[in-house]
Amino acid sequence: MLSSTFVASEDPAARGYGRYANPTWEDFESALGTLEGGTAVTFASGMAAVSAVVEVALARRRATGDAAPAGAAREAGPGAAPVVVVPTAAYNTTLALLDELAAADRITVRRVDVTDAEAVTAALDGAALLWLESPTNPMLEVADVAACCAAARRHGATAVVDSTFATPLRQLPLALGADVVVHSATKLLAGHSDVLLGAAVTADPDLAAALRRHRTVHGAVPGPWEVWLALRGLRTVHLRVDRAEASARELAQRLRGHRAVERVRYPGWGTMVSVEVRGGAQAADRVVAGVALWVPATSLGGVESTLERRRRHAAEPPVVPESLVRLSVGVEDVEDLWADLRAALDDAAG
Repeated sequence: MLSSTFVASEDPAARGYGRYANPTWEDFESALGTLEGGTAVTFASGMAAVSAVVEVALARRRATGDAAPAGAAREAGPGAAPVVVVPTAAYNTTLALLDELAAADRITVRRVDVTDAEAVTAALDGAALLWLESPTNPMLEVADVAACCAAARRHGATAVVDSTFATPLRQLPLALGADVVVHSATKLLAGHSDVLLGAAVTADPDLAAALRRHRTVHGAVPGPWEVWLALRGLRTVHLRVDRAEASARELAQRLRGHRAVERVRYPGWGTMVSVEVRGGAQAADRVVAGVALWVPATSLGGVESTLERRRRHAAEPPVVPESLVRLSVGVEDVEDLWADLRAALDDAAG
C-alpha cells in the first residue's frame, strides 16, 4: 500500500504511521515467515537486516549476560567486549560491519572455518553471537548448521544463519536450531534485480518484537513498492531456483573438465558456482571480460546470469583466491550459457 499515513484509531494494534507497519509488508512477511517457519520482519536492504540482527543479538546478551550458561559471557571477563564468531570468508560487507564494531571496542571477532563443526564449537567459548553463512559467499562452503547451532545454544550464544544463497527451498535454519535466519531478499527471493530488500525471520516472539522495534526506531524501513515487487518475485521462486539449480549443476560438471579451470566450488545444490581460473587474477579478469550472454555484475540471484572476480573488491577477505570467479546462474538455456562461458575460458587458456 502506497501510503505513509493511516486513519487514526484508538485500537493499539492500528498501524498509525508508515514507519510502523504497512499492509504490503505484512503480506510479504506472512509468506516468507510461512516458508521459513517463523515470523519475518522486512528491512530496507539485506545489510539493514544484518545490522539490526547484530544489534538486537548484542542487546540480548547485555540483558541476559548474568544468566548466561557456564562457559558463556562470564569467561570473557567483566567489561570485556562480547565475542562474535564468523566465517573466515563471508559476505564482505557483513565482515566490514563487524570489523567496524570491533574497531570501536564493541565486539571481539573470531574467524573460524565453518565447515569444521568442532572448530566452531571451540570458537564459541565465551561467545555472544554465532554468525553463519551456509553456503558462504563467495567460497560456497557448507556448515553443519544443526551442530553449530546446538553448540551456540550450549554456550548461550545467539545463532544466526544468512541463508541468502540457500533460500527456504533448500535449507530451513530455524528447524535446524538457529535463532534467526537472514536474507538479502534483493537476491533470489525477489529474483529480478529490481529491488533492494532484506528480511530477518525468527520463531522467538521476543526477538521478532525487538527486530520490529529496531526497524521503527532506526528507520531502516522498506518501501511498500519494493516489498510488492519482492512478493511478486516470491511467487516464482520455486520455478526460478529449480531451473537455475539444474543449470548450475550441469555447468559445474562441465567446468571441472575445462583446462582453464583449476578448481570448481559447488556444494551439489543451489544456483551459485565459484571457479578458480588457472593463471590468476589476469586470466580470471579475461574470462569475465570475454563473455557476451553472462553479465559482469556484482549482485546475484536474478533471472539473468552474472559473474565477477570477487577479489576486485578491496574489502574481499584475503583468503578468497585472486583467481576466484563467482557465477550466479540464471534461467537462460544452459547450452547458451555454456557456449558463452566456454568461449571465454578457451580465450583465457590461450
